[in-house]
This record gives sequence, structure tokens and C-alpha cells, in this order.
Amino acid sequence: MNTTDAVSAGFTVGVWPGTAPRLLTPRTGVEDYAQYRAGGGYAALDDAAALLDEVRAAGIRGRGGAAFPLAVKLRTVRAAAVAGRDTVLVANGEEGEPASVKDRWLLRHRPHLVLDGARLAALVVGAKHAHVYVSDPAAAQAIDTALREVQDAADHPLGGLTVSLRVVAPGYVAGEETAAVHAINGGPAKPTDKPPRPFEAGVGGLPTIVSNVETLANLPFVQRHGAGSYREAGTEASPGTFLATITGGGRPAGLYELPHGVRLSEVLVLHGIAPESVRGALMGGYFAGLLGADVVDANLDHETLRGLGSGLGCGAVSILTDECPVAVAAAVLAYFDRENAGQCGSCFNGTAAMAAAAGALRDGVATEDDVARLRRWSVVLRGRGACGTLDAATNIAASLLEQFPDTVEQHLGDGCTVCDAGVFTAQRPYQVEVAEAPQ
Repeated sequence: MNTTDAVSAGFTVGVWPGTAPRLLTPRTGVEDYAQYRAGGGYAALDDAAALLDEVRAAGIRGRGGAAFPLAVKLRTVRAAAVAGRDTVLVANGEEGEPASVKDRWLLRHRPHLVLDGARLAALVVGAKHAHVYVSDPAAAQAIDTALREVQDAADHPLGGLTVSLRVVAPGYVAGEETAAVHAINGGPAKPTDKPPRPFEAGVGGLPTIVSNVETLANLPFVQRHGAGSYREAGTEASPGTFLATITGGGRPAGLYELPHGVRLSEVLVLHGIAPESVRGALMGGYFAGLLGADVVDANLDHETLRGLGSGLGCGAVSILTDECPVAVAAAVLAYFDRENAGQCGSCFNGTAAMAAAAGALRDGVATEDDVARLRRWSVVLRGRGACGTLDAATNIAASLLEQFPDTVEQHLGDGCTVCDAGVFTAQRPYQVEVAEAPQ
């Protein structure tokens, strides 16, 4: 049985050679208030409008998966504050993607960087209250300790901003922005109908910005160094650095701070995976689908991967070497079938149907009609769910059929030699499970 479920021993944290770290730190353990303050953290902000201009010039894009421009979110909610409305900020650290560890690492190791980013965003949008939204117990403990340190500080770095910690049970849909708002408002951590969007009516019915914790963690750098320095790393359209979780390839997981635009093959060499051994990759966590062996030549930026019909998403890249792509797709679709919120008939029934078809294909009992139905569902079900789960499932199904047609044919015919050697049946493929905070 070939299962790549959880990796803990030998977890690697590293920064791209020649790149000064902005988000990671060589320091082991948790960065406390005194250490963060000594490095220039919690600097006074004299002009919130000027910081918004710098964020716009820097081109910061969301790190939660959608890569939405942060300045647009900030500007929209700030407009509500200018019009006299109270506003709210949510720092979203509910890392629903099993193959990603970046948010947990930041929350566990650099909680003050996250809080400082939340402070700056709150000042820009005029929010007097913020919520840090998490599901990881170790992350919650680190944030709680950091909040106590800030509250005890003589200089009161958060000013008039109050910050609450909201802890929920983990789940793939729990990190969706309306699910976060719903949970903070007292409901279950499940998505709600849109409209309204959170920027229209979010926490307590107020205009709310929901932003990923890694996204917010970029703000202190921009405040201190400006947009020009931020753009010294990355590409024109995908500026700055990002956190990439690398799993698979027979190696323990790794978390790397990379400049946008680096070639995946070079990252794999850094991580200890031979590029020529790669059969394909699962991109952006489970959301962006599968790519074939040519992915090793791709640059890790939003434009390049979008051009390949995929996406960078949350920065998680899972490498297939000894695993069969059909079996990996079946495992991910089975995960979506278990993890969907059960609120939309199209998603509840659609993920179940696609998971069943992919499972039959993996097990060598599917027919041509089953594959034709899977292909049709991957098209007609797209965009019909309240959140991204159904779209993620259609991405997996469509990319499997497009990227690995020969492997699909093998499963319809005489069988797959890779699966003959051991079928991949992970419950949570490439899940990063670190028992203790990674060092």
C-alpha cells in the first residue's frame, strides 16, 4: 500500500539562496514581543492613506488562494469607513488545505508579525476591532500568548485596536471567507450565500475585510521599506516573495520562502527531489488541479501557472514521482466528497459522483461511459457551488483527463503497472502533519 498521508520527521524550513527573508526567520522557537520589536516591528503609522498607496504600488496579491489584489480589498472597506461606517478586519489563519503548512508556521513562530500586519490593515480600513481566525491549537496558543504580551507592553502598540481570537474545528470549507464570518458571528464554519460579500456585510453586519495571515504579514515590510523594495523580489505581475509548501517525491515536507518566478526544477533540487523523477504535480493545494511532468520547467508565478491551466493558489506544491495520477485524483475527489459542507445539492451530489467515477477508474472497473460522464461533470458543475469546493473537484477531474490521457487509458484497459505495485489510497493526500512546531 502506497500512502503519502502525513509527514513530520525532518521538516525543512528554508529561504531561497540570495534572498533576504521577509516572512521566515532563522530563529528557532516562537519570536516574542521583545525580539519582534527590536527588529523594527509595530512601527508607528502616521498616514494610513499613504500606506494604502504603497500597498497598491507594491502589488501585493492575496496568499490564501485567489491571488486577489490586497489594495483593492483595503480600498473597498476603507471607503465604507470614510463614509462613516464601522468596519472589521479578520486575519484568516484557518488553513483548510491539508498540503499547506505556511499559515500554521507563521502563526506558531511569528505571531507578532501576523498581529502587526493585522494592525496595519485595520488602520488602513479604519477598523477598531479585528479577529484572528484559526483552527490549529498550537497557532491559537501562540497568538493568545502574543496578545497577552502586547496588552502588557507599556507602549500599547495596537493603540485603540481590540483583537479577538476565534478558534474553530478544522475543515476544508472553514477557511472560506463567508465561513469565517459566519463562525465569528456565532454560526457553523460553513460558507453562506453571496451576496452579500463580507466587504458589504460581514462580522456583525459591518463591512469586513477577510485577509489571509500570510498576506497581512507582508504589510510590515512595505511599511518599513516601501513598494520599491518589495518589488525587488518576484516578477512584474507577481511581485514579492511567497511561502511554498513542498510535499511528495519521497521526501519529508518543506516550507520555503521563494521569490515569485523561480523555476520549479530549481526548487526541487534545493529540496532534494530529482526533477527527472517527477511524473506530475498537484498544484495550489488541492484546488488548482494536476499538471504533467513538464511542470518542472514552469516558473512559480501566477501568470505562468494560469497560462498552463492551473494556479499557484496557496503556494502548496505536491510532487508525484511513484504515485499514479489517477489514484491521486481519486483520493483528492474522495476527500472533497467527505469534506463538502453538505449545503449545496450540486456540490453534495457532484463531488460524490466524480469521486465514485474516479474511484472506479483507479480500481480498473470503470467504463468509457464513466470517463465520459466524469469529463462532462468536470465542465457542467463548474461554478455551481456556494464556495470553491466544487470548482476544486472539477479542476482535479478535468486536469486528470487532460494531462494524463495515457494513464487513464491504461486504467480502462490492461491495468496500471504503477498501481499494480501498490495503490495510492491516502485519506488526505500529501497532508503536512507536524506534531510540534517546525524548527
